[in-house]
Amino acid sequence: MLTDSTEPGAETTERGRRRTTVSRRLATCAAALAAVIPAAAIAAQPAAADTTSSAATPPPITVTTGTSAPGQGDLFLTPTDATTSYPNGAEIATPAGKEIWFHQAPTGDVDADFRPQTLFGRPVLTFWEGTNFGGLSDGTDYIYNDHYKQIAAIHAGDGLTTDGHEFRVTNQGTAWVLSYDTSTVNLSSINGPTDQSVIEAYVQEIDIRTGRVLFSWNAADHVPYSQSEEPLPTSASTPWDWFHVNAVKVLSDGNLLIDARDTWTTYKVNGHTGQIIWQLGGKDSSFKLAAAPGQSLNNAGEIFSWQHDPEQIGPDEYTVFDNESAGVANTGVGSTAEFGYARVVTIKLNQWTHTATLVASDNEPQGVVATSQGNGQRLPNGGELVGWGILPDISEFDAFGNLVFNAEFPTGVNTYRAYLLPWNAPAAGGWRLGPGR
Repeated sequence: MLTDSTEPGAETTERGRRRTTVSRRLATCAAALAAVIPAAAIAAQPAAADTTSSAATPPPITVTTGTSAPGQGDLFLTPTDATTSYPNGAEIATPAGKEIWFHQAPTGDVDADFRPQTLFGRPVLTFWEGTNFGGLSDGTDYIYNDHYKQIAAIHAGDGLTTDGHEFRVTNQGTAWVLSYDTSTVNLSSINGPTDQSVIEAYVQEIDIRTGRVLFSWNAADHVPYSQSEEPLPTSASTPWDWFHVNAVKVLSDGNLLIDARDTWTTYKVNGHTGQIIWQLGGKDSSFKLAAAPGQSLNNAGEIFSWQHDPEQIGPDEYTVFDNESAGVANTGVGSTAEFGYARVVTIKLNQWTHTATLVASDNEPQGVVATSQGNGQRLPNGGELVGWGILPDISEFDAFGNLVFNAEFPTGVNTYRAYLLPWNAPAAGGWRLGPGR
């Protein structure tokens, strides 16, 4: 794993930001893709061995509404246990919550963003594994083939550590990853210290064959620190998580959708230049915010706050997982809510009137907020699969917003995201990978 570092001699602006734009420097760790990319093109790594032996059993999933998720596919989860009663890991489960396959994370590690994707036309499984998820995390993005063997390990470039909020691969052989790093900046322009430690946020595209950084986006080059909703810490030496990037999506027009929890904003970003095209939500929204009949803005007059996982579902139509609470430094401690419960919101943009309208929402079944994590996945039948983040629940709503399925982990267990996606397992039975590599 790479260590967290700030590049020596980096230039700063008057706000003390490092001025890094699109970068084409080599990453410090090259990735290998045996059995997917021709061996001559890469330096192959040994594949991780399969095992069906005595790895620990993942936490049970109890169905509380319906009998199984009606949407087609299997559940992809990363059960994480705050009580240490169960192992952390990555799990495939049937729509009724029965284990199909489980990878146990090494002791002290957690997994995140586990799902099937397509790479060079072939099905793969991808996930992040590491430590300090949600903070200055340090981990690795892994790619497994359809026989549960590791074929690649991806890291952010430019000496940055690799964060676990998002890991996306493309059919062109690239990977989109996130990273956090620290720097010291002068925040006197917003009545802050002149030497405040801050957590900077990066989005990178990595060439999987070579490990080269093809694109690197530093939030501080494009967004003022003053747009943060996160209060400054009491000490200048405590890193201020002012942006907290948690998602990057590649849109059909080649541009990017980047989400920042701590500015309450989703950004559409030019995929070539890195310039912001528009901002949705937050202190400098490009759109006036409105709610359709039967829908409500939150107490701050926003559609969402402390949010995760924006997804484009149609022309000028998006969903966002709306947490509505965070707590001190995103810890959930001392949290206050901007709205009564978490929800997945559907938003329609009008580019002519510059209006964003909340047109629908799928609400947390118990009527509570989710102080961290979470996602919404629009299903082919028009329904929504929701992972409620720090809460132990997974839900499916039909196209009319009716709850048709709900399942839950034991108290203290959650999954960062939940997906319902097709996967053709090579063999029946609970294949498991033991801890370690």
